[in-house]
Amino acid sequence: MDRMNWTEIEFILQGLSEYPKVEKLLFIMCLMMYLVILLGNSTLIILILLDSRLHTPMYFFLGNLSLLDICYTSSFTPSVLIHFLSQKKTISFTRCVVQMSVSYTMGSTECVLLAVMAYDRYVAICNPLRYPIIMSKALCFQMAALSWGLGFLNSLTETILAIQLPFCGKNVINHFVCEILAFVKLACADISLNEIAIMLGNVIFLFSPLLLICISYIFILSTVLRINSAEGRKKAFCTCSAHLTAVTLFYGTILFIYMKPKSKDSAVDKLIALWSSQSHANDMPIIYSLRNTEVLEL
Repeated sequence: MDRMNWTEIEFILQGLSEYPKVEKLLFIMCLMMYLVILLGNSTLIILILLDSRLHTPMYFFLGNLSLLDICYTSSFTPSVLIHFLSQKKTISFTRCVVQMSVSYTMGSTECVLLAVMAYDRYVAICNPLRYPIIMSKALCFQMAALSWGLGFLNSLTETILAIQLPFCGKNVINHFVCEILAFVKLACADISLNEIAIMLGNVIFLFSPLLLICISYIFILSTVLRINSAEGRKKAFCTCSAHLTAVTLFYGTILFIYMKPKSKDSAVDKLIALWSSQSHANDMPIIYSLRNTEVLEL
């Protein structure tokens, strides 16, 4: 089969086309969740910018995390909402690649950023006297920039490999969004290199940060258990609880999606993936607002 030009390619996002009534209900639910994500994360960013009491490394990284969640959900939710109401559920090659690239960048960046935040909590608990010196503004900016840069580099690598594949006619993506593995599987060529690159990217950007987070919390736990007073231990644990909850939800969601047995009905798997991608970004401002006294006191 002849290779098609990019301008000739349109993908069909199948979603739940066979359940039009369900799509209308999902439109309302996704729209409400998206508005909550925008409102909650935007409010948190504004509070962090305006209140000097929140000008600390932890809230600086939290602001980055909120911005990241807004960008992540905005990369696909508007498109999903439009497709829920339209008969023609197509997306151009260029829009599909941009959507896939942006969401992949945000996901990779979040993994690194959560590891950076774990290091911040490690320094705060294990080296409290040196904390202001170690976690300087310059280092915080550098670590945040590194997180975004690595995420972008990972996405750029995967995207360049993907768009070099030849596409010869297959154009149905059995999902609500352009997902990179589903995208490359439509190519009419050997995709083993792409699959290896995606697997390596997952190992580096999912499990390496998780390993660093676990190591940080081993040292944190060791330090906390050496604190004599129960009040001191409680206070130390409270400073880490929000981040620990965020890590648990983030990695728990990913492991649940990719390790659970596949359902006989693919619609169930697609719904779970859609709900998980939005609920995580929706939970972030709630977790940090309810578990940090600085925010509650504002």
